[in-house]
Amino acid sequence: MGYIVESFRQLAGLDPSRPHPEEQADEVLSVYKEKRKTRLTKAALEAARDEHHTQCCDKWQRRRWATLILLNLLFVVSYYFDIQILEGALTASRFVGFHMADLNSALQVMLAYKHVVLNLVIGTVTVLILWVILGGRSFCSWVCPYHLLAEWAEYLHVWLVKRKVIKNHTFDRRARSVFYLIFALLALVTGYTVFETISPTGIISRALIYGPGIALVWVGGLLLFEVFYSRRAWCRYVCPIGVTYGFVGLASPVRVKYNIVDCHHEGDCRQVCLVPHVLDVTIRGKAQDLNSDIGSDCTRCGLCVDVCPTDSLNFVIKGLGKQS
Repeated sequence: MGYIVESFRQLAGLDPSRPHPEEQADEVLSVYKEKRKTRLTKAALEAARDEHHTQCCDKWQRRRWATLILLNLLFVVSYYFDIQILEGALTASRFVGFHMADLNSALQVMLAYKHVVLNLVIGTVTVLILWVILGGRSFCSWVCPYHLLAEWAEYLHVWLVKRKVIKNHTFDRRARSVFYLIFALLALVTGYTVFETISPTGIISRALIYGPGIALVWVGGLLLFEVFYSRRAWCRYVCPIGVTYGFVGLASPVRVKYNIVDCHHEGDCRQVCLVPHVLDVTIRGKAQDLNSDIGSDCTRCGLCVDVCPTDSLNFVIKGLGKQS
């Protein structure tokens, strides 16, 4: 229950809860007490990082990029050669005859047209089952083509910030909930799927398959805004797609699990995370239990798993144990 409540809080844009010492397990308090006596030296921590990088070397990132690129290319190949494996685009498609519909797009269509088409219901249920299993905001980091472009833009943004060419600007995360309601109300009142018109996910997907259009200028503007002003602004503060999938994936068995025993709270994981608030539990003193599941606002991108020098973060499937 605590996992679900905390996930709801974070998806709504609220700050993660801070456990009171009385709420923390005795073994957790014992671990924290022991760590205060045995802090890693800077040299020892650097050695752990070097050893981890040699053994790991961004394996989850490589898997994710390969999956995302291959999936989107399958749309292109199916259309170009008319082989009918994966028809349509990310917003609505058919995979070897099975209808599939993006959940947020389906919601927008239902609100706009105020009736439900059978194929839309079938496609929605198919996708719903898939993302209930995979959980969190997996769609964002493993499927969405804009996410990949924004991730590459983020590297440039961070490089510019480190060299003090620009400053990063942040916004209130609750803005995403406000935008979610605005897009839903616009669809309901206007009878038009406003969000689908400006969604970079749909724009890029259709451009890859059917050819580029003027809407790519909007996508380019978003990327420039993220490079020079605010890191990952669209995904963090505006896009309702991640919120939809976050709620759907609340009960998923696939999660990132954090264990405090070997963690030395160096903060590498929070520096690379798209949604660093989900990793607040890794800050010294904030864990309630020895093992904590990272909430469903997590994109399951695996960057924190790749970068953690002490192997304290890992993918797990509930009931099956560690999957790395």
